[in-house]
Amino acid sequence: MATKEVRDVDPYAAVESLRTALTEVGIVFPSLRVDAASPDLKLVELGRIHADVADRLAIALRRGGLE
Repeated sequence: MATKEVRDVDPYAAVESLRTALTEVGIVFPSLRVDAASPDLKLVELGRIHADVADRLAIALRRGGLE
């Protein structure tokens, strides 16, 4: 399995980018945010989602976001 290069990405920009991309395919993660408890790790909190949202996300990913 190949490893991917880790890029230095601003977590706040990443959250907004992900929120926009998800919104474009009709998916909302209400608890999507930067994890303030670990700023040095630059973690993004996706939170819990309903099973139907997880299913729609999987479908959108498989389709490349095109519906």
